[in-house]
Amino acid sequence: MPMTRLAAFADRASLLSLKLLAALNVLFFVLFFAVAFLFAGKARAEAPVCTGSDMLAELAKDNPTLLAKIGAEAKATLNGQGLLWKLEKPGQKPSWLYGTMHVTDPRVTKLQPAAQKAFDGSHTLVIETTDVLDQNAMVASLMKQPELMMFTDSTTLPSLMSPDELATVNAALEARGIPPGSVSKMKPWMLSSMVALPACELTRKAAGAPVLDILIAQQAKAAGKQVKGLETAADQLSAMASLPIEFHIKGLVETLKLGNRMDDVIETMVVLYQRGDTGMFWPLFRNALPSGESDDSGYAAFEEAMVTTRNKTMVDRAGPLVAQGDVFMAVGALHLPGPAGLVELFRKAGYTVTAADR
Repeated sequence: MPMTRLAAFADRASLLSLKLLAALNVLFFVLFFAVAFLFAGKARAEAPVCTGSDMLAELAKDNPTLLAKIGAEAKATLNGQGLLWKLEKPGQKPSWLYGTMHVTDPRVTKLQPAAQKAFDGSHTLVIETTDVLDQNAMVASLMKQPELMMFTDSTTLPSLMSPDELATVNAALEARGIPPGSVSKMKPWMLSSMVALPACELTRKAAGAPVLDILIAQQAKAAGKQVKGLETAADQLSAMASLPIEFHIKGLVETLKLGNRMDDVIETMVVLYQRGDTGMFWPLFRNALPSGESDDSGYAAFEEAMVTTRNKTMVDRAGPLVAQGDVFMAVGALHLPGPAGLVELFRKAGYTVTAADR
């Protein structure tokens, strides 16, 4: 095989060498609205170019059988297709549920036409958290619970790692210009927020590029709409803190090993999001990314703490607002599908919920 073809084959094969926990770490900071905004840093003079590859396209070339299996699981996912859903109940004005993606990629920072019409006609916007609309206040609020961000006892990050893990983390941090000693007291999920997103995404955030949720919140305020939140930044960090510290350490190490491959996870999510294939995220990660038995248990814990439990809280807190009608509720798209997703939970709360993308 010629060297150029051999290199191309090797590169495609390595694309699927992503570890499940590393992908979940990246996923967390796309899914969680507040935390990734804390450490965006200063904007660079020249923004790095996003270089992610679509994992679905790679699978179509290299493993169409696996892609078909993933597609079948996605098709079987309850409410796994569509971003805009109409909520109706007798005696109430209709409301709307819309899935967003918390990145600044211009392909996902504009409402679809049907969603724009629903947003324009609404009186209240509900987003995951309004804390991110005033980041100084958000930081001040989080400082009241420093244990969510830092080790407040004698524990340090290095003390929780094996020598090999520590060497991996230190080398990766130094390569990113982060002195390891400066983050030794930081909780691993906070450090992950600094390294689990592509440089191009962090740079866009630092330059002030808004994610869709913030953009429509700004538009809603300018139009005189009410803007309400369902969680606080502390709620989101508390959910992360509920997972075992070993999960976070392993996720941090694997994410740093991932390097530029994190771009591929983001790119693939953008592609799926544009298609409205919310039900394909979990099947893709479960099937395409190698994992061991411990990774699988970590995945289950992640899904329970980060998605399922929060979905229940969101529906409970949104209930009184949606009961007033004319609400446009915009939350991360991963909260929508599945038997424990928001679409199904609103149905169980007595609403008729129908796809309304077109």
